[in-house]
Parts: sequence; structure tokens; C-alpha cells
Amino acid sequence: MANSMHVKKGDTVKVLSGKDKGKQGKVLRSVPAKQRVVVEKVNMIKKAMRPTQQNPQGGITTMEAPIHVSNVMLVCPKCSTPTRVSHKRDENGRKVRVCKKCNKDID
Repeated sequence: MANSMHVKKGDTVKVLSGKDKGKQGKVLRSVPAKQRVVVEKVNMIKKAMRPTQQNPQGGITTMEAPIHVSNVMLVCPKCSTPTRVSHKRDENGRKVRVCKKCNKDID
């Protein structure tokens, strides 16, 4: 299983399926080993927190849970539409992501 994904931390993505279908948000964290991403305000769960020094009160908090990377689609920053991603080499030989709709570099 390859550990490369079409989205990175900081990308804006649109959710394609699940209870939060249609929502857009920023990728807060990516977990390439498990092919999952954490998107802000998407897939919110309630978690019981034990009291700690940082959180002496404890209690129930809401936080984002990871969702599978296949359930999100990158939103192109140039044309601001959800798009598939292709890859190409730039003039320096680095691999860059390219929007399939407007053919502009994403990275």
C-alpha cells in the first residue's frame, strides 16, 4: 500500500460521502500510514476526557475524528472547484500537483 495521498495538511477539501457530505473544510492533520485525514468541523465526535494538568476539569469534549482520504476531494485554490489531481515534474525536477480542471499548479 502506497503512503502517498492526494491531499496535504492545509489543503481545502470537500467531503464526498458520509454524514457530513457536501461540507468543505481545511485539512488539519494527515495520517498517510492509515490513509486518513482530519478535516476541521467534519466528523465531529464526543470524547470523555480524564482530568489532566492542561485540562483539570475533564468532562466531555467534541473533536474531529479522521475520515478516509477517498471520501474527500481537493478544492483547487485557483478555480475554487472540487477537482481530481494529476502529477507532473516542474522545471526544477520536483513533483507538483496539478488541477485537472484548470491545469494550474496547486503546490
